[in-house]
Amino acid sequence: TTYPPQKTLIKKLDEHFHPTLLSIQSVDYTNTSIMATAFSCDKSTAPAEFIANLATYAVENCPVSWSVGAKAAEMVGRDSYFQGSTPLDTWVGYLVVVGFGALFSVFTTIVVYLDKTFAGNASMTSEHFNTAGRMVKTGLTASVIVSQWTWAATLLQSSNVAWQYGVSGPFWYASGATIQVLLFGVLAISLKDIAPSAHTMCEIVRARWGKSAHLTFLFFAFCANIIVTSMLLLGGAATVEALTGMKYELAAFLIPWGVILYTSTGGLKATFMASYLHTMIIFAVLITMITLVYIKVYSSDQIYSFLDNTVSYSPEQCMAIYSTEGTVETSFFYSGDKSVLGQTEGTAQYACGPVSGNAQGSYLTMLSGDGLMFGIINIVGNFGTVFVDQSYWQSAIAARPASAAKGYLLGGICWFAIPFSLATSLGLASTALMLPISRGEAGSGLVPPAVADNLLGSAGAVLILIMLFMAIVSTGSAESIAVSSLVAYDIYREYINPEATGKQILWVSRVTIVVFGVFMGLFAIALNAMGLNLGWVYLFMGIVIGSAVIPLWNMMTWDKASGKGAIIAAWGGFALALISWFVGASVESGSVSVATLGSNPVMLSGNLVAILSSGFIHYVYSKFIDPQEYDFSTLDANIHLVEQDTAGLTDDILDKDEIRRSKRWIVRRGYLLTFVLIIVWPILSIPAQVFTESYFAFWVLVSIAWGFGAAIVITFLPLFESQDEIGKVCSGMFNFVMCKKVEGEEFAEEEPVKEVDEPAEPVKEPEAEVEADAGESA
Repeated sequence: TTYPPQKTLIKKLDEHFHPTLLSIQSVDYTNTSIMATAFSCDKSTAPAEFIANLATYAVENCPVSWSVGAKAAEMVGRDSYFQGSTPLDTWVGYLVVVGFGALFSVFTTIVVYLDKTFAGNASMTSEHFNTAGRMVKTGLTASVIVSQWTWAATLLQSSNVAWQYGVSGPFWYASGATIQVLLFGVLAISLKDIAPSAHTMCEIVRARWGKSAHLTFLFFAFCANIIVTSMLLLGGAATVEALTGMKYELAAFLIPWGVILYTSTGGLKATFMASYLHTMIIFAVLITMITLVYIKVYSSDQIYSFLDNTVSYSPEQCMAIYSTEGTVETSFFYSGDKSVLGQTEGTAQYACGPVSGNAQGSYLTMLSGDGLMFGIINIVGNFGTVFVDQSYWQSAIAARPASAAKGYLLGGICWFAIPFSLATSLGLASTALMLPISRGEAGSGLVPPAVADNLLGSAGAVLILIMLFMAIVSTGSAESIAVSSLVAYDIYREYINPEATGKQILWVSRVTIVVFGVFMGLFAIALNAMGLNLGWVYLFMGIVIGSAVIPLWNMMTWDKASGKGAIIAAWGGFALALISWFVGASVESGSVSVATLGSNPVMLSGNLVAILSSGFIHYVYSKFIDPQEYDFSTLDANIHLVEQDTAGLTDDILDKDEIRRSKRWIVRRGYLLTFVLIIVWPILSIPAQVFTESYFAFWVLVSIAWGFGAAIVITFLPLFESQDEIGKVCSGMFNFVMCKKVEGEEFAEEEPVKEVDEPAEPVKEPEAEVEADAGESA
C-alpha cells in the first residue's frame, strides 16, 4: 500500500476528528498510531482576541475543556463551573428527593411484607425491628456495609482530594477508610462471642463498666451519628442545589423524609433490603463513569497527557488563562471571583500549574506531602466514625456469627472501589480537562457533578444526582435506626421506663426516627449558615469522636481494661484534642477562625491528639492504676432481651468453635490487608516517583478491574445466598395468585410478648471497685 504524505494525512485526520482529538503531531506508519500531545489554542473556542492575549504569555496549549464537549465555548473566562446556573430544572430535584423517597418507602414496605407473608419470616417485634433477627448472611452484610460506608463524602470528597492532590488523593481516601471496616470485623465476631444478646454498643458498656461509662460513651455515640448525618445532608443538599436550583434549605429538610418513611415502617430489615438496592444503583453509575472517562470518551494515555499539560503552566500563564480577557490584569485566578480582578498572589482557586508538595509538581505521583497528611487525618478520623457509630455495631448484631467476620472483610474490599475508582476517573478528569471548578465548588463536593455534566450533559448530572441520593438515604437510614436503638434501649429503657414492653420500645424507636430526621434537616441548615462545608466537617469529625475509639476496642478485647480509665481517656483525649486544635490554628495563622481551624496541619494535630492521647491514658490507667481481671463469659448475662425473641441466639447458631475459627480467620486477614493497604502499597509506588504513561495505565486498569469486580460480587452474592427465600416468596405469591393452598404451608404468626425479668441485683458501679458476683448479676 502506498501511504499518503504525513502532512496530507495529518490534515485530513485533523479535519475529521476536530475537536474530539488532540492536535495531531505525527503519524507512526509502522504502528498505525496517531501521536497527540496537547490541544493547541487555535483549536479552542476562545475568542481570537483572547487567544492573541494568551500568546503574549507564551500560552500555546489551552485547557482541554475549551475545545471538547457541547459546553466548550462556555468554559472560557468562567470563574466557576456552575456559576449560578443549573444543568437541570428544579422539578428534577423535587422528583428525585421526594419521588425516590416515596418509591423506596413503598418498595421496601412491600418487600418486607412479602418476606413476612410468603417466606414465613418473623413478624415485627421490637427485637426484630432493631436486630433484623440476627440471621443476616455474608452477601447482604457486605452489601449493607458498603451502603452504610458510602456517604455523600465518599462520592464527593474523594473527587475533591483527587482535584487537590492527584492520584494519591483517591488512594488515601479509599485505603484510609477501608482498614477501619476490616478491623471492625474483629469486634463484630468478638461481639458474637461475648455479647450476642446486645442491641447497642452502649448496652455492652453499661454491662461491663457501669452507668458513668455508659453516659460517657452515649454522648460520643450521638456525636458520631449527628456528624455523619450532617455530612450526608451538607454534601447532598449542596449538590442538589447546584444541579437543580432547588433551595438548599428545602433540600436539606426534605431529603431525610425519604429515609424516615421506610425506616420507621420496616426497621433494620427494611434498611438492609433498601441498602442492597441502593448499592446496586451506586455501582451501576460508578461503572458508567469509569467507562466514559477511560474507555468511551478518553483513554488513560490521553488523561495522562492532559494532566502533564495542566501542570506545565507558570503562575503568570494560569492567571492569563483564568481571566476575562486573557491578561494578568483581568485575572481572577487568585480571587475566584470576576468582581475582584488582577490579584497577583494568594491561594490558587483553580487546578492549574504545579501541585504544591507533590514530586515535580505532578498530579501523577504518590509522593505528595499534603496527600499523605490527608491520608493520616482520614485514617484517624474514620476510626471514630466506624468504631463509635452504632450503625456498624448494629450490622454486626444483625449478622450470623459466620457472616459477621466475612461480611465486614468483603464489604471493606468492595467499598474500596467506590472512592478509589470513582475519584480516579471523575476527580482526575476534572484537573486533566481543566474545568473551571473553583476551590469553593470543589470543597462543597461539586467535582463529580461538574465532570459528569461536562461529559454527558443533563444525563450525567441526573446520574450523579441519583447516585448521591442513593448514598444519602442508605447511610441516612442506617444512622436513623442506630439513633432510634440508642434512644429506645439506652435512654428510654435504661433511665425512663425499665419495665418497658416490646410495644413501647417499638413505639419509641419509630418516634425517634421521625424526630431525628426532622432535627438533622434543621441542623444541616444551621451548619451551612455558619459557613461549614462538607470538607471541613469531614476533617473535623476525628477531633470530636476519636478519643472514644481505643477504649471501645479495649472493652471488647482486653480483660484488664478499666471503666474509670475509659471515662478519663475519652474525656481527657477530647479535651486535649480541642486544645491542640485551637492552639495549632493560632500558632500557624495567628488567629482562630473557621478557615484557620480547617487547614490540614491543624486538623491533623487535633485528630492525632484525640486518638493517641486517649489510648495512652487508658492503657496506663488500666495497666498500672486500676487493673481489672474481667471474665468475658459473664458479660452477656447482664444484657437482657425485652421479648423472648431468640432468633439468632440458639446454641446451634452461637457455636463457640465456629466463632473461634471465624475470629482467627478475620484477625489474620484483617491485619494483613490493613498492612498491605497503608504500608505495602504506598511503599511499592515510591520507586515510580512520577508515574510513567504505562505505570499510570496499569494504575487505571487496577481501578477499573476493582470497580467491576466489586460491582459483580456485591450484586450477585446476596441473590445467590438468598435464593431459597426468594424462591419461597415467588412460590407463595404464585400460589396466592392462583388461589392454591399448599398442604402444610404456614406463615409466621405474631408471637405473644414475653417479658424477661430484670436481675434482682443490678450491676455495680465501677466506682465501688467491687465486681458484682457473676451468679448475682445473672
